[in-house]
Amino acid sequence: MAQVASSHDLTPRQGARNPSSSVQNNERSDLSEEVLKALETYKKKDSSKVVVRFKGVGNAPIMKQNMYKITATNRFQAVIQFLRKELGWQSGEPLFLYINSTFSPAPDDTVLNLYKSFATEGFLIVNYR
Repeated sequence: MAQVASSHDLTPRQGARNPSSSVQNNERSDLSEEVLKALETYKKKDSSKVVVRFKGVGNAPIMKQNMYKITATNRFQAVIQFLRKELGWQSGEPLFLYINSTFSPAPDDTVLNLYKSFATEGFLIVNYR
């Protein structure tokens, strides 16, 4: 009767080199270097700014300075908080913000995305009341 080889008998020889494994290791090290470079780029603080122009609507108080440079990566919530502070309004007082007098963006939208989509003459126009 013929013997059937078990899985223990089919293991590779110790000390044998597999050329494809060294190629895979090189590819992994190249990939890990690329990943590390991408992470470093991601961690760098983006210093790009967007010019935001505030315009009062209705009986809203008019600001003495209505143009500000705001970091592009900020969420729109930061713009809301900034405007509240500039106007001296409390958190309980209603403040309505609109982009180009058209719509009210979500607080988690980024200023850069709003600027890219709705900039007018190089400004992001934010109307408030």
